[in-house]
Amino acid sequence: MSRVMIIEDDEILNGGLCYNLQKREITPIPAYTLEEAEKLLAEDFFDLVILDVNLPDGDGFRFAKEWVVPSGVPFLFLTARDLDDEIIEGYHLGADDYITKPFRIRIVMEKIQAILRRCAGKAESVRYSYGNLEADFEKRIVKKNGEILPLTPTEFDLLKLLIQNCGRILTKEVLLEHVWDSKGNYVNEHTLSLNISRLRSKIGGGEADCIKTVYGMGYRWSHSEEKAL
Repeated sequence: MSRVMIIEDDEILNGGLCYNLQKREITPIPAYTLEEAEKLLAEDFFDLVILDVNLPDGDGFRFAKEWVVPSGVPFLFLTARDLDDEIIEGYHLGADDYITKPFRIRIVMEKIQAILRRCAGKAESVRYSYGNLEADFEKRIVKKNGEILPLTPTEFDLLKLLIQNCGRILTKEVLLEHVWDSKGNYVNEHTLSLNISRLRSKIGGGEADCIKTVYGMGYRWSHSEEKAL
């Protein structure tokens, strides 16, 4: 089930969007301030972010640039700011859409579902390469120096989830939910740590350093020079 964060300080509007998403079997996560949204984005997993521009503790454009764009999460603006220059700025930041208020809820829901379908399709067909590491997520094959790595299904699912959320912190809870709980297998954090350790060992070399441990939170796939803790 897709997860969508709604950053909107108008509680009635936020609630209405949540209600309509739930009717379409999409999980909504409301946020009413940028501070709240920042914490959610750092700690949780989302398929789409919907955000206003005018928020009580800051500017949605700045938040998109500093937090949403680096996370790689698709996003759209839903705002009363309707000047041409503002709409263009939204698209220049990489927004998938820019919807001005007032709006028709059915049209907004169709646009959201179209973005989710498009992004889901990309995620499933993507091929990834970094250094000497190559991954074909459709064929479920990972190679290092041209040779296939003997990853278990769980290790592959972990690697895929980390890579497709490059730069984002995935909490232990999120990883456990998406890799194990979704299949009806309930395990603890120790099992997760063991699988991460084995995955690093099998990948080896500098590419293994892309799996960063974020103390007290979870893990992140990153190409920066920052070392894993």
